[in-house]
This record gives sequence, structure tokens and C-alpha cells, in this order.
Amino acid sequence: MGILTSQKISAYYELFKSIDVSYSKEIMQVTGLITKQVFLKCASDFWPCVISSSSFQGAKVLVSIKSGILQKLERANNMVSLKFCFKVADKGDPLSFFVTTKSSGYVPYQGSEDMALFTLQFTQRPPDDLIEIMGRILDANVNSKKRKDERVLITPDSSRKLNIGKESAVLIDNLPRHCILRDISFSGARIIMMGVAKFLVNKEAFLKMDFEEPRETFLLRGNLITAEQVEGRKELISLELQYDENIVPMGYKIRINDYLSQIRPDGRGSENIVEKKPAPPAPPAKKPAAPATPAAAKPAAPAAQPAAAKPSTTEWPSPDEIASGAPPVKKVVDSKPPA
Repeated sequence: MGILTSQKISAYYELFKSIDVSYSKEIMQVTGLITKQVFLKCASDFWPCVISSSSFQGAKVLVSIKSGILQKLERANNMVSLKFCFKVADKGDPLSFFVTTKSSGYVPYQGSEDMALFTLQFTQRPPDDLIEIMGRILDANVNSKKRKDERVLITPDSSRKLNIGKESAVLIDNLPRHCILRDISFSGARIIMMGVAKFLVNKEAFLKMDFEEPRETFLLRGNLITAEQVEGRKELISLELQYDENIVPMGYKIRINDYLSQIRPDGRGSENIVEKKPAPPAPPAKKPAAPATPAAAKPAAPAAQPAAAKPSTTEWPSPDEIASGAPPVKKVVDSKPPA
């Protein structure tokens, strides 16, 4: 989890405070929620619970009503604290905190006589840690639709900022094949590999991508919609993979969104906040120069001739580099005729 500025956390809160997020299996995995460490505290007693959903204004939790919680809530004027606990990748100890809430009622859960779904209203703005964890998910989900076709060219610099692994592979017809990433986006990717274009277009494919810090592997399913020959390399083709948008992993969306928010803020609000710095002082005004003494006219020097442009050629990865999963580096080779 990165460290966000207070301005960006406040922007997350204002943009998403009323949006309710359901805690599906994927959301619990992405957030690192430790379910066994989540519970309610009322007075001096504790009750295990399951978070069904939450926003920045409240939460819905499942609790057993046969545990005596109703009587305790009545004596405490329905005031209860909800404990969150998350596993953070870059920290050894779990991140945990309490949020003070007030219960506004409950309903039986799916007709059960034991389990009930309680609605809890936060009595104040929740801790910044919760806003950051859930805000990154909400922000990525919004931008995955708004900026779905914005592509990230894979270069050594972008690979370092994305923490993307050096090797990628694509599974076509149940056969894994090494490939090189050229660009990626929320909605698809472009890869370079060996093959024959006409035999690969319109096929289903699975793209495997590895990321570091924290280490994650995503398998992205989609269809190969276009293919074209790499100029000057008959054995290499460039393929465009369009993902199935309904099953793009949330962790992948967060990786792309974090990168785009750093380098190309879209001005929507949360990712366009920067620290304001005082403007540098204006340089002192220059004194007018004394008029020059006229001198004898001299013939103008001949204009310098522009240097001859150097021809260049593009060198694409070799078949051995493709087969070995070499990092995607496009080389430019300068050449000039001998003197």
C-alpha cells in the first residue's frame, strides 16, 4: 500500500463516500482483509462478525443474534465499534483499527433465525487507512471504464514503475508460448510473438503477466482481434488481445490505475492533486545596453550546412529472444557509409 497525500485521501472521501462496496472473495483478497480478526465490540464484550459491505459512511455486518448482542446493544444505546484488520504487503504486522458506529437496525439473513444483517452508521469520518484501501479500488474501477483504451507502452522505464516481470506468456489452443509485451491497457494488450497471422486472429487466448512488490500473477482472458506482420521480420507478428472486461482482475486494474494516475492524471479529481509550491521570484530587470559604436560592415559568414541525417533501422527481437522471454526492448541501430 502506497503512502497517499492527505489531499488525495480527502478527494477519495468526497468522491466515493456514499458508494457501498460488497466484500466478495476478490475484494477480500485485494484488500488483504483478515476475516478472523474482524469483530464488533460493545462495552467490554466482543462478537465475531462478517462484513457484507461498507462505504465511508457505514457498513453492513452479519452477526449471530443468539449470542446476546441485542441486549448489550440496547443497554449501550446501540453504540458499537467495528474492528477492521488488513494484511499489508509492505508491512510485517497487520493493520487494524476500530470505527465507532451506531446500529440502525437489523434484518434476518436469508430467513435465518440465528444470523442477522446489521446496518451500522459511522459516527465520524473513518480512519485514512480505510479510505486509502477502499478508495484505490473504487478509483481503479471508475477509471477502468473511463480510460479503458488508454495504452501504456512497455519500456524499461514503465516496466520499472509498473513492477512488471521480465517474462510473459500467452496460452493459445492450450499451448503456452513466449511473447513480448508492447503495450497494455485496462481493456487489452499488444504482444509480439512468432506465428502466422491468419491462423491466430479470432482465437481465444490467455495472457499471463507477473508483477513484483507485491508478487502477483494475473491470467487475462480475451480474444485476438487483429494481427499484422512485423516489418522486416517475416517470422514475427504483432497481435492485439482484447480482454473479456467482465472478468479482468481487480488487482490488475489497480496496477494500471496507479501507474496512469502518476504519469497522466486525467483531471477528474483524485489523481490530479499535487502539492502547491511557491512560485520562484522574478529575475531582476536588466539595464538597457549602451548603443554599440557603428563599425565597418563585414561580409556575412556563410550559413552552416546542416549535418547529413544518419539513416537508421529498427531491430526487432530475434526468435531466440522471443522464445526465451527476453524483456521487450526496441533497438534503433544507427548506420552511416564509411568515409
